[in-house]
Amino acid sequence: MTTRRQFIRRAGLGTAAALALPHALGRAAAAGVPGAQTPVLTRPEHGALPRLAPGSAYDEDYWEKVAAQYDITDKVTNLEGGYWGMMARPVLEAFHSNTERINRENSYYARTRFDKEAMAIRERVAATLGVEAGELAFSRNATEALQALIGQYNRLEPGETVMYADLDYPAMQNAMNALAARRRASVRTLVIPEPAESAGQIVDAYRAALDAHPKTRLLLLTHVNNKTGLVHPVREITALARSRGVDVIVDAAHSWGHVPLDVSGFGADYVGLNLHKWIGAPLGVGAMYIRSSGLGGIDRAHGDTGSLDAIDSRLHTGTMNFATILTIPAALDFQESVGWVNKFTRIRYLRDLWVQEARKIEGVYILTPDHDDLVGAISSFRLHGEGGAEANRALVRRLVDEFGVFTVARSGIAGGDCVRVTPALYNLPRDLEKLVGALREVAA
Repeated sequence: MTTRRQFIRRAGLGTAAALALPHALGRAAAAGVPGAQTPVLTRPEHGALPRLAPGSAYDEDYWEKVAAQYDITDKVTNLEGGYWGMMARPVLEAFHSNTERINRENSYYARTRFDKEAMAIRERVAATLGVEAGELAFSRNATEALQALIGQYNRLEPGETVMYADLDYPAMQNAMNALAARRRASVRTLVIPEPAESAGQIVDAYRAALDAHPKTRLLLLTHVNNKTGLVHPVREITALARSRGVDVIVDAAHSWGHVPLDVSGFGADYVGLNLHKWIGAPLGVGAMYIRSSGLGGIDRAHGDTGSLDAIDSRLHTGTMNFATILTIPAALDFQESVGWVNKFTRIRYLRDLWVQEARKIEGVYILTPDHDDLVGAISSFRLHGEGGAEANRALVRRLVDEFGVFTVARSGIAGGDCVRVTPALYNLPRDLEKLVGALREVAA
């Protein structure tokens, strides 16, 4: 029987693989989780940066204390953390307190205090992301933000082209199709190499597609893919697109709190984000980013009479959950107490634990590369090359019914459907060992 120590050693992860992170993050003691690191909340810089010291990702005493901050179910081992993020206990407590306050103070609070407090929260979120507060608006999720950006995009002319890839999110693909139909434009798609061998190979795929379709006006581009976990070189692809007069909308739904993120550095005018996935805010909050210079490219929402010069007129959500917004600072506090660099490295380490063992199992095909710049915590696989939808859904059912491991099937990939695995901060190495044991049995 394999011990946990042997499992980690055999996976080639006896020492943590340090990640090059495009952030200038300072070290400071933080309240909350002991021994944590806090980032300097300034705009990220680029270039050669310090790496995390070896040992941080696999200090299991520390990470068990972090995992203990989450109240997790004992019904399954949840390796589907990519759907939405569980609130850590201090965040959940803050949410309960804020809910009670809103219920108690009701419309008096909403009409006299909320706007001021929400603006302060927006300023903190913007500062953390390195953008201006006037370039950011809260949404209920990234999908809502991205659908507004796509649906209200006004620079597309009849006969021009919109473009997206097979790995892009289906709801966003549908929105691009609808935009093209309304504007009497064409839709063109491209297939991302599987598995991608380098960032350059991905850029080349976009270059070839843009060269083949010179009338392209709008490109949908995913940063961290929801199907396979592939991280796209957004900065390089955006620069390529803009050199051809193509506007870019970036789907960053899985980005913030998952991998190093520089929203402004993307170079794109339009970005959709989530706060209830990897930031761990309460369910029901995302954000829309519009660079000031690109504001004119997005129409006001549904006849909104707000200012043409303000992002707020581009997204009309109606009444949102006040308590959810008020709990964002608690979610950021918790993430910062753990430390951004610590978190990025830890969840990548958990991913590598299962992937490097699974690659040794005959019949298990990993769709996601191992290159530091191309993956975070999410990775996907097929079993015995089976890309059928029902086969992958059946595999997900078998993993949970027979082995108690919860994953999810993903579809829409040119190479076929797959199963996605997403560990989170509440997972420990034994959870990934359980998955690998299950894969050995089902692959046989």
